[in-house]
Amino acid sequence: MFTIAAGVVAYLIGSISFAVIVSRLFGLSDPRSYGSGNPGATNVLRSGNKKAALLTLLGDAAKGWFAVWLAQRLAPSLHVAEGTVALAAIAVFLGHLYPVFLRFKGGKGVATALGVLLAIEPWLAVAAAATWLIVAVFLRYSSLAAIVAAVFAPLYYMFGDGLAWDADARLGTAIAAMSLLLLYRHRANMARLLAGKETRIGGR
Repeated sequence: MFTIAAGVVAYLIGSISFAVIVSRLFGLSDPRSYGSGNPGATNVLRSGNKKAALLTLLGDAAKGWFAVWLAQRLAPSLHVAEGTVALAAIAVFLGHLYPVFLRFKGGKGVATALGVLLAIEPWLAVAAAATWLIVAVFLRYSSLAAIVAAVFAPLYYMFGDGLAWDADARLGTAIAAMSLLLLYRHRANMARLLAGKETRIGGR
């Protein structure tokens, strides 16, 4: 019952859309009404308001971290903890992708996934963020950076076992599932990248 409750709470936390909330606070248009239509930090950046985009990024990452952190702190035993944490990780991510408060039409989950990784293993989050940053800086495509980071995140977790952290199969499965979902959510971006029509970072 505790594990199920943790999953439900995590999903509801994930369903909070900071892109919509921050845009309203700054008097901006609903991020679902322009650009890619995606309620996320990258699309908010297309409004031209960098502060709003940064706050959206931090909020989406924070909710991913908080949901997993909460599960880690409240789980009654180590054996239950890892399974509960894995479920919370997937649930908060799904909440962002398919939020009940926005009729199940959410963002793509990059920042939320980063927050989840930060709670699971901080150095794993650093590695994934560095991968995203390198691709984004040199190629100027947020979507491509997210795709590459999503592919490498579960690999980092697997190969870091025994070196930087002790990997757990349930958490590894959760990370791999998030990566697959990220790739699925970026399928339209992949098509635009191949066609040379994808918008670069900073493009309105």
